[in-house]
Amino acid sequence: MSLKPLSPQAAQALLNQGAVLVDIRGADEHARERIARARHVPMDRLQGGGLSVDGATAVIFHCRSGNRTQVNAPTLAACAACDAYVLEGGLDAWKKAGLPVVTDASQPLELQRQVQIAAGSLIVIGAVLGATVSPWFHALSGFVGAGLVFAGASGFCGLARVLMRMPWNRRALA
Repeated sequence: MSLKPLSPQAAQALLNQGAVLVDIRGADEHARERIARARHVPMDRLQGGGLSVDGATAVIFHCRSGNRTQVNAPTLAACAACDAYVLEGGLDAWKKAGLPVVTDASQPLELQRQVQIAAGSLIVIGAVLGATVSPWFHALSGFVGAGLVFAGASGFCGLARVLMRMPWNRRALA
């Protein structure tokens, strides 16, 4: 079975008929902004077949933009024992259609965005200091760049591990 695309308006109509909306994003993303009627079942839990939608007529999967859902479509389709759909454009399209979302601005930014901001800042600082103070500061940019390559190749991001321990993230991810 494959996932059929569904517009936000069609998804809302299907929800009113008994469908279940499943948010496959990470806990940090879901905590900051979500569709009120969505169940949060992260992708890593779904890969083990962890979806129970007793009595649902259909399941609609969504992420932020729809890309993650499309990439994982075969796994998601295998989790559903009923009709399965993907919300076209994800949460972004839902918001663009003017449909309601729950936002909690007190939650920290998603961890991935924090990593991007921190890594980008360190690279810029290393480049600027390397050009103005000492060429040795270029090593900072090189170190951060190497760390990003390692994170991409191995799946382990040391900077993310450090950021997870920051006080603003401890309460959100605990």
